[in-house]
Amino acid sequence: MHSKAHWEDGQAEIHRVVVGPMDNNVYVLRCKATGEAVLIDAANEHEKLLDMCRQLGVRKVLETHGHWDHIQAVPAVRDAGYDVGVTAADSAMLPSYDFVLGDDSVIEVGRLRLRTILTPGHTPGSICFALEGSPVLFSGDTLFPGGPGATKFPGGDFGAIIGSIEDRLFARLPSQTIVMPGHGVDTTIGTESPHLQEWIDRGW
Repeated sequence: MHSKAHWEDGQAEIHRVVVGPMDNNVYVLRCKATGEAVLIDAANEHEKLLDMCRQLGVRKVLETHGHWDHIQAVPAVRDAGYDVGVTAADSAMLPSYDFVLGDDSVIEVGRLRLRTILTPGHTPGSICFALEGSPVLFSGDTLFPGGPGATKFPGGDFGAIIGSIEDRLFARLPSQTIVMPGHGVDTTIGTESPHLQEWIDRGW
């Protein structure tokens, strides 16, 4: 079922499954050297996700933000023994969690190093994860092909998401960085960054 990776290089492999009524992307990032893995966004269809966790060596679960469609499987993965992390600002949106994700910290996944980038705007506590040594960013619902995530929901802030994308993603990450979003298809920093002013002008 999970033989072919969505993406891989010498140090890492990434598996993706699309679940639930909102077609959420769930990613498993796996260290090739050790076999240890982490699951990003326990969105929905918990039996499918638990199957992936067991097959791929997942040790813990990271949430990009607290919106309902990204957290449906959180109770089930916690019941199965996986610790779930979320930012402090979004933690009240989850039914339960185990640890808090801070800004600019490193999560070790075997020998992989996943760096946290707090990117408020879609929600107050939205966070992205950049894989050190590989051109990969897990952007949650902060950055998509064609623009920022929606900010019309409670807690959303268009000015904040633009600031997050401009200062914390575009200014820091190489243009060839592959952006793996919470819904839809991959893009790159270089594909999206020329369009920032268009997004500002249109206001969404």
